[in-house]
Order: sequence, then structure tokens, then C-alpha cells
Amino acid sequence: MPAISSSVGSGAAGAAVFADSDSRKYRYYDPRGQRATHYEDVTVDVQPDPERYLIQNWIINFSNGKGAYVKDNTAALSSNWHAFRAPDQEWERTHYQRQSKIETMVQSVIANGRKSGAPKTYDKVWVKILQSHLGAWKHAEFGLGTSLMQAQRYGYTQMINNATLTNSSYKLRLAQDITLYLAEIGMDIPGWDDALGKKAWLEDGIWQGTREAVETIMGSADYLEQYFAINIVFEPLVGELFRSGFLMQSAAANHDFITPPVISAAEADYDRNLANTIDLIYLLAHDEVHGAHNRQLFLSWLSKHRALADKAALGLQPIWSMPHSKPISFDDIRAQSQERIGQILGELGLNS
Repeated sequence: MPAISSSVGSGAAGAAVFADSDSRKYRYYDPRGQRATHYEDVTVDVQPDPERYLIQNWIINFSNGKGAYVKDNTAALSSNWHAFRAPDQEWERTHYQRQSKIETMVQSVIANGRKSGAPKTYDKVWVKILQSHLGAWKHAEFGLGTSLMQAQRYGYTQMINNATLTNSSYKLRLAQDITLYLAEIGMDIPGWDDALGKKAWLEDGIWQGTREAVETIMGSADYLEQYFAINIVFEPLVGELFRSGFLMQSAAANHDFITPPVISAAEADYDRNLANTIDLIYLLAHDEVHGAHNRQLFLSWLSKHRALADKAALGLQPIWSMPHSKPISFDDIRAQSQERIGQILGELGLNS
């Protein structure tokens, strides 16, 4: 975006020169494409920025003297934080619409499955797996969603915060979907125990690596590290591994045709969140001024969180041997997840 004229010393209307200041479009930014999108119109520059428009500096400061948005909430640096525009172009209205459609689909699948008596046909071992291990996984999703909810407060621009917050919303919705799904099918299955998932998450050795990875992300004080660790590292190595590589591959072979569509929305969520994250990290990794600094920072984050994610993934391996029907091996799925993260890092230029 063109900078405001440095000669301006007044906040009076018409004193500054900016994009479209000589037109009646009332737009203060340069669109990413040839034309501004609706997403850009309702998102870009929603929050003030002293470097762009607030000649009198921040109107309200915190008690420590810092303004509402500060750059040092992350160790990453940028020549222009406002350059990021989320590829999914999601904002409040479109986000609510999409979430509503997903919830309608999920609830319809569960209701129709229960009406046909499907849960009663589940393989008995598979029922135990759903109680303990899908029940444990909802805690991972909730932890990641909570982490992103915290992270979204600290981004320097509304575009970054929007992308982080919608990501959080998807995670929390999935945790809720799993909770409701297990509670509903539990009404049709004799001896169902809703408490087994929490018990497995807290006590089962299979899940302690995943707990460590999630809680380490939650404990980070850098919002961009949390965003990076979740979408660039944890999701391809652990999230997709368990959701797509186990639940969606093994469910039907064990007479369960409800779990895959309940979980499937999460994979579409991740595709959108990954695209947003790659776009932001790529901009920072290739920043003309700060690119070298950022690449070293990202590689340090990668080293830290990949070690934890690999440990978490290996800890989950015994689950693949539990069902009576085993359509795919853990080693095959693990190889796919390693290839997946390699592709992601290749796009970012961080795989060397």
C-alpha cells in the first residue's frame, strides 16, 4: 500500500494521500488483485494503525504504554504485515454460513444413522476404540482450538486475526461434534461409557505424546509459533494421520459408516487453514528485508515441534492394530504423513 505522505502533520479529513483518495470508493488500501474483494472491503484496515492512518498515534494504550496492536507479540518480522490476505477469504458472515452448513450435515448423518439402527451394528472392538480413542481425540482438538483462540488476540492485523480465529472455531466445532456424536450413539449401544475418552487422554500411554505436543503448543507465548506449529507441523504429522489415516480408513471396514462423514469436515477445514498458514508464512519467509531472520526462526520452530509431533505419532501406532479389520497399516499412513509435510515445507522453502 502507498504510504501516507510524510509531510502530513494533521489528522484532518483530506490531509493524507492514500489508495483511492482521489475517488469516491472510500477505500484506503491496495487490493491484492486487480479488484478489491468483499472480504478485503470488510477486513483490511478494520483496526487502526499509527503507521498508516493514526497520525496522533494510538488513541488508547494499555497500562504498559503499548497500543492495542503491537508487533513484538511474535519473534517474526515483516516489512508489511498488512500484505497478508487469507486465501479462503473468510470473514464473519461467510464463516457462520459455512459452520451452519457443516453442523446441518453432521446432525443429519447422525440422526439418519441412528434411525436406521447403524450404531448397533458396529464391531464390538470398534465400539471400544470410539469410546476411548475418538473420545481422547476430542481433547486434542479442543486444546488446539483453545490455543488458537488465545493466539488470535495478538496478531498485528485483522486479516491475521480473522484467519486464526476461524481456525480456532473449526477446531472447537469439531471437538463439540465428536462430543455430541459419541453421546448420541452411546444411547443406542449397551454399556457405553462416555468417561473412557477423558481417562485415555489423561492416563493412557498411547496419548501422552499427543498431550505433550498439544500442551507445548498451548504454552507458547508467540502467537505465530502456535499457528505455525498447529498447521505446518502437528496437523500433517498427527491430525491427518489419526483422522484420515485411521478413523476414515478403518471405520467402514468395521461396520461404521457414520464416523467418516462426521470427521470428514475436519479435513476440509484443514485444507483451508493450511492454505492460509502457507500464504502467511511464505510472505514472511521471503520478506525482502527480514526473510533470512524469519527462515531461521521457522526452522527452530520446526525442529522443536516436529520432534514432539513425531513422538506423538509413534505413540498412536498401537491403535492401528486394535480393530478386527485392518484395511491399512500404520507404516503406510506414516509414510504418507511424512511425504505430506515434506510437500508443505517445500512450498515454504524450509525443507533444506
